[in-house]
Amino acid sequence: MSYAYLFKYIIIGDTGVGKSCLLLQFTDKRFQPVHDLTIGVEFGARMINIEGKQIKLQIWDTAGQEAFRSITRSYYRGAAGALLVYDITRRDTFNHLTTWLEDARQHSNSNMVIMLIGNKSDLEARRDVKREEGEAFAREHGLIFMETSAKTAANVEEAFINTAREIYDKIQEGVFDINNEANGIKIGPQQAGAAGSTPAGGQNSSSSGGCC
Repeated sequence: MSYAYLFKYIIIGDTGVGKSCLLLQFTDKRFQPVHDLTIGVEFGARMINIEGKQIKLQIWDTAGQEAFRSITRSYYRGAAGALLVYDITRRDTFNHLTTWLEDARQHSNSNMVIMLIGNKSDLEARRDVKREEGEAFAREHGLIFMETSAKTAANVEEAFINTAREIYDKIQEGVFDINNEANGIKIGPQQAGAAGSTPAGGQNSSSSGGCC
């Protein structure tokens, strides 16, 4: 399908916060409760519409384990957006956000849009991180913030689309150099006004889908 722009995303955060589940819910609209660990990086894609323009989201889901951190870092380069995810029932995943954010900002372009996501909002009874804490962290670091549930799909659509809308607004404001694909944005055939082939999507480099 033709598109105006392609935006590259990366999903980052600790193991087990639900990164793969969020991706699966967004691309396939389903929840898979049992997963193997993500090995390295996985890939998903979906078309969305913003202000009448077709936008293709190319989403890279990364492994949370320290052993794969060097692989993850290589995907920061060339990402226009990042979803930084923690688990509202596990305070340690919230405490590690600063490290993830420093890593992201050190290895990405300075205009990358970062959405902070407190996942597993369906587990309210087991909540260990207050919503206000997430909001305060996002405010302090200039991030967008949402709480989501990959299980019930609450706010999953909005998280991905609001990040894309922020990127799109930055394009309109001239913040992103859209002719430099290192910024994670590619002009599609629709926007260029000429026929063109869609870019070759990345290959799934993991053994199986992983929520952890």
